[in-house]
Amino acid sequence: MAATPAQRVLFHGVTGSGKTSAARAYAQAVGLPFYPYDDVVGWLPEWQQRPVEDQRKLTAAIAAGDRWVVDSAYSSVCELLLARAELVVALDYPRWLSLGRLLRRTVRRCLTGEPVCNGNTETWRLVLSRDSIIVWHFRSFAAKRKEVAAMQADPGMPPVISFRRPRDLAAWIAEAGQAAGAAETAGR
Repeated sequence: MAATPAQRVLFHGVTGSGKTSAARAYAQAVGLPFYPYDDVVGWLPEWQQRPVEDQRKLTAAIAAGDRWVVDSAYSSVCELLLARAELVVALDYPRWLSLGRLLRRTVRRCLTGEPVCNGNTETWRLVLSRDSIIVWHFRSFAAKRKEVAAMQADPGMPPVISFRRPRDLAAWIAEAGQAAGAAETAGR
């Protein structure tokens, strides 16, 4: 019988690394519910951050489930997901890659008005402000990479799989999808 892919998976990485796209692809490949964290937990309309108490309640409800894929978690609530996660998938890409992705995504969103983060939109005014996602990338990059290393070194953490290249991640997701399909077929 084929091994069943992890059923509770937290994706982690620097801003712009592609966590949401990767988590969505994994969830779809293995047939799990996907929770885009910024949409479901983090943000309210008008770029108002949801109160931490509410974030904790929503995160605890997700974590209590038997099957989930989450694309991120804020440091104030991350322990709730880590306590139940079977696997952490770390996107530990070089700065040039994650920053390039972030810049392309941000420009596209500003031009198209694509709704993000629970219906909000990115604007040039926001991009050029102190609260810019690009500024946040520079503020958080080193800390996020240290978090990944600390998770990998901590035996009390769930297993951490770290990817330095998008093609390796894509191959892993494809393998997980095949394993899920084989496990489903064997279970019939």
